[in-house]
Amino acid sequence: MTILCVRFQLPPTGEAALPGLLGLLEEFTPVVEALPPDAALADLRGAERYFGRDAVELASVIRVRALALYGVDCVIGAGPGRMLARMAMTDARPGLTRAVTEEESVDFLAEKPVGALPGVGTATARTLCEYGLDTLGRVAAAPLSTLQRLVGARVGRELREKAGGVDRGRVVPNAISRSLATERPFTRDELDADRHRRALLSAADELGARLRALDKVCGALALTVRYADRSSTTRTRTLKEPTAHSAALTRTAYGMYEALGLQRARVRSLSLRAESLGPAEQASHQLTFDPADEKLRRVEEVADRVRARFGPHAVMPGALAA
Repeated sequence: MTILCVRFQLPPTGEAALPGLLGLLEEFTPVVEALPPDAALADLRGAERYFGRDAVELASVIRVRALALYGVDCVIGAGPGRMLARMAMTDARPGLTRAVTEEESVDFLAEKPVGALPGVGTATARTLCEYGLDTLGRVAAAPLSTLQRLVGARVGRELREKAGGVDRGRVVPNAISRSLATERPFTRDELDADRHRRALLSAADELGARLRALDKVCGALALTVRYADRSSTTRTRTLKEPTAHSAALTRTAYGMYEALGLQRARVRSLSLRAESLGPAEQASHQLTFDPADEKLRRVEEVADRVRARFGPHAVMPGALAA
């Protein structure tokens, strides 16, 4: 076991602590991949040799330091690769590290629902379940040709390998500064879909304003839904074109939310993250000849000038796209 997946149990407005917590992991290894808004992967192959401790022992040290320095507890999974580490983390509890060895991987995966595999979306899981392939054990035992007919040649091959415990993923170091995020916590676990949408509207409006203030555009948007049982779902969507336009961000956020198909879900918070940031002057904008879109962009320019003069709260969040 050389890979850790660490989820920091941040308070609802505590994402600002994430860069510092990533720095804590980098004290053990330079190979750290951020998984915003609250998690990270760390490859400890070199650290195990350097410190003379295995990954589970190092995980205990990381947990103690996070508590001592930031007051943040961790949920940690350990495995031979990134996929198994992430799935082990979902079974972990605060204070304990859930470790899955390469020898245990097949048995560990066999009874997991197919939707638990990272990268398997709702549509793919639904298709497989319709044919009785509702667990990873059944997927691993299915003929490759059957899977490829159902989900495609490449996806079918990768799915069968992963269900059988073949974990080819690698931890890719990245920079938290290449993204911007905002979170909308609810005062109580929220069931109302309309309130969910209003929170997304406000978050997308804020992200757009922050991007424009920095002269940046984003190429992708990530939505994280946190539930009452402390679990979460994250979806990422690449935008048709890099943008800082609040209306475009709102449409994308709504699309991801609706694709989740939440039915009376008890939601604790919603967060949006703008990813793949780049300079605004290098981005192109497809002309739509839509008077409503052009009007919104002009209104955004006026609102940005008002915010610059009177502060970020001078314009109510979501007012432009309402």
